[in-house]
Amino acid sequence: MNGDLRIERVRWWHLSALARMEAAIFGPEAWSEGVLWSELAAGHDYRAVFDRAAGDRIAGYAGAAFADAEAWINNIAVDEAYRRRGVARMLMDDLIARARAGGAKSVFLEVAVDNVPAQRLYDGYGFYGIGVRKNYYQHTGTDAAVMRMDL
Repeated sequence: MNGDLRIERVRWWHLSALARMEAAIFGPEAWSEGVLWSELAAGHDYRAVFDRAAGDRIAGYAGAAFADAEAWINNIAVDEAYRRRGVARMLMDDLIARARAGGAKSVFLEVAVDNVPAQRLYDGYGFYGIGVRKNYYQHTGTDAAVMRMDL
């Protein structure tokens, strides 16, 4: 693991950088800065991986909602320059640890059915499919696989 990478809570002043990353990664399905603001305002917990060696550039981020015995991963994204460097695993490890610490019994997420690399990552953590949301991604009409992990 790169010692220059660290996870910190996302603050409002990071949102414009996250919105730019969203646009670069997700295109028309990207969340706007306003949607990201709404996520923070709703109390959802977002963390980002910062690269100290690159002037605290954001390498990736993830957000989740925690309620009762469930956690929902709302979003996870890794900058293309940081892929295959363990950033997604850092974020997933952190999310799952926080879910456990908060008493969650299950973690849920949705992933595009054509996003095979992400599905492989989630499979490796023990997530399994529980359903499909048809035409979930509005701009492309792509279905989303709903996945669950038992803690």
